[in-house]
Amino acid sequence: MLALHLLMIAAGLALIFWGLPAAHRLKSPLDKAAAFGILSGVVIALLGVLLTMAPDFFKR
Repeated sequence: MLALHLLMIAAGLALIFWGLPAAHRLKSPLDKAAAFGILSGVVIALLGVLLTMAPDFFKR
């Protein structure tokens, strides 16, 4: 499971690094998709960090 959590961190960072310049470069409808990609990247990366540090966080 550690590999999956690290993959989540890497995917989240990739979305952030793609979305930041794309949100400024793309035209009107596509810049919103890039901004949503940034938000998704932040959530995925933070969830990956949380599950890496505390793997039993969502278990009872």
